[in-house]
Amino acid sequence: MTFVVTENCIKCKYTDCVEVCPVDCFHEGPNFLVIDPDECIDCTLCEPECPAEAIFSEEELPEGQQQFKQLNADLAKSWPVITEKKAMPADAKEWDGKPDKLKLLEK
Repeated sequence: MTFVVTENCIKCKYTDCVEVCPVDCFHEGPNFLVIDPDECIDCTLCEPECPAEAIFSEEELPEGQQQFKQLNADLAKSWPVITEKKAMPADAKEWDGKPDKLKLLEK
């Protein structure tokens, strides 16, 4: 099993989750984070650390978020690993909770 970063992370991109991860499974894109399913050890540490509540177990993905499992796996192959917390985007709080952000994902 793996954890999956879902739509609410887009344009929020808090990195609190990265700091608690005991392995290097997070990868960073321009406005989104993903989890490499091959590296994730299912430790559950990242899920409660996400201020945007955008991380879920693959078995508990919310309705309409199932496509993010494959998206995480695909993007993790080309995006660099992130291992340290960074400052959140200046407008992160404005984007937190907004629907239909998939079209805003920058690859």
